[in-house]
Amino acid sequence: MRKEVLGMCPVCSSKLKVAELGCRKCGTSIRGDFEMCKLCYLTKEQKYFIEVFIKNRGNIKEIEKELGISYPTVRRNLDNVIQALGYNPGSSEETISKKEVLEKLSKGEISSEEALKLLK
Repeated sequence: MRKEVLGMCPVCSSKLKVAELGCRKCGTSIRGDFEMCKLCYLTKEQKYFIEVFIKNRGNIKEIEKELGISYPTVRRNLDNVIQALGYNPGSSEETISKKEVLEKLSKGEISSEEALKLLK
């Protein structure tokens, strides 16, 4: 079973820090106060979503198929990850331009029904 470093404290939900690093090969140990990367603080579900997102090169249609979720749910999950990484995801579908909607439609990332919803 693979063990992952916890990013958040299970008691108070604060960000955890790494206090010691060790080499498996030579046994060298380094103690200190080390920050973890932003991705370490994501939940397991968020990490899995990002893995699926990257594997499918951001193709929302493929992400929908693999995860069995709708376009709005993909967007919501992506916005949650963006926010968890400390960025502002902006407002939802309203910020998508007509050009972006048509590009996504031509690439097969969204269906014609979804494109119509976004354009309204």
